[in-house]
Amino acid sequence: MELREKFNPMCFLSSLGSGGLSVSFFMYLMFLVPHKDTPMATFNHIFPKLMEGTWLSFIIAFSLVFIIVFAFFHFKLLIWNTKQFNMYKKSDAYKTLIKSNAEITLMTIPLTYAMTINVCFVLGAVFVPNLWSVVEYMFPFALMGFTIAGYFALKITFEYFSRLLITGDFDFTKNNNLSQMISIFALSMVAVGFAAPGAMSHNITVNAIGIFGALFFGSFAILLLIIKITMGFKNMFEQGIAVEASPSMWIILPILTLLGIMMIRVSFGLDHNFDSNMAKSSLFTLTSIIVSIQVIFGILGYKIMKMNGYFNKYIYSNENRSSVSFSLICPGVAFMVFGMFFINFGLTYNGIVEKYSLAYFLLMLPFIYIQFITVKTFFRLKKKFIF
Repeated sequence: MELREKFNPMCFLSSLGSGGLSVSFFMYLMFLVPHKDTPMATFNHIFPKLMEGTWLSFIIAFSLVFIIVFAFFHFKLLIWNTKQFNMYKKSDAYKTLIKSNAEITLMTIPLTYAMTINVCFVLGAVFVPNLWSVVEYMFPFALMGFTIAGYFALKITFEYFSRLLITGDFDFTKNNNLSQMISIFALSMVAVGFAAPGAMSHNITVNAIGIFGALFFGSFAILLLIIKITMGFKNMFEQGIAVEASPSMWIILPILTLLGIMMIRVSFGLDHNFDSNMAKSSLFTLTSIIVSIQVIFGILGYKIMKMNGYFNKYIYSNENRSSVSFSLICPGVAFMVFGMFFINFGLTYNGIVEKYSLAYFLLMLPFIYIQFITVKTFFRLKKKFIF
C-alpha cells in the first residue's frame, strides 16, 4: 500500500510501537530469569532455564515468541515507513509540513531508529550465545548509533525552533493537545540509549561518555517538557482538546518511563565506576513518583478519550483512520515496562516484596493486563491500516 500525499511522519509510530512491544516481552526475561553475573539476562542464562521444563520455561518460551513476532513487525514497518517517507518528501504535502507546527512530527524518525538499536540489542542478548563476553566491544558501536540518532533529533529540533523564533508563525489555534511533546519523547529515547553503556560498561571512558550523553539529552528533554506541557495545557484549557490528537495526553507516560530508566541507569553507572554509593531507598522514591504520575495521566487521558468518543471513532470504527492512533501503543508499553522496574527495583530491591512470592506476581497483574490490551490494540490498528 502506497500513501504518498496521505502519508505523514506519525505513521512511524506503528514501527515504534511494535519495537516497544518486543522490548516489553523481554522484561519477563530480564526480571524473572536469574543473571547474577551480568546486568541483564542473556542467552547463557535464558536457554538453560528454558530446557528445565518448569513454570519459568513456559514464560520464557512465551516471551521469546512475542519478542520475535514484534521485532519482525518492527523491521517490516520500519522499511515500509522509510520507503513511504522518501516518496512523501517529494510531495507538496511535505513542503507544507515543514512550514507548519507539524514539522516537529519529523522527530518520530530518529525516535523510531533509536528504538531499532534497542530491539537489536535485545535480540542479540537473547539469541546470541556468549554475547556478553564481547559486549565491551559493542558498546562503542551502540554509542555511535545513538550519537547519529541524537544528531538528527537535534537537527530537526533546532531547525524547527529557529524557524519559529525567526518568523513567529507558531499556530496556537492548532496546539490544543500535547503532540508537540513528540520531540521530548525522541530526546528521552536517545538519552536512555546512551545510559545503557553508561550503566553497564566497565571501561570508565565508555561509561563517562554514556552518562554524559544521557544527561545531555535528558536535560534537554526536561527543559522542553516544562515549556511544551505548559503551552499545551494553556491551549487545551482555552479551546478544548483536539479529538484526533487526544492520545497525546498519554505521551507523558513513555517520556517518564524513558527518563526514569535513564536516571536508574545513570545511578548504577555512577555507583559502579565513580565510587558514588547509591541509596536503595532512592530507587523506591524515584520509581514510586514516576508510576504515580503515569497513573494520574493514564486515568485523565482515558477519561477524556472516553468522553469525547475517541475510542469509538478511531479505534473500533473502520470508517476513520488516523496514524496518530498508533501513539496509543507506546503508553501501554511504557507503563508495563516501568511497572516491572517499580516492582523489581523499587520494591523487591528494597526488601519490601519478596521476589517470586504471591504478592510479587499479584503486583505484576495490572501491568500484564495493560500489556495485553496494548497488544490487542496494536493488531486491531494494524488490520485497520492493512500494512
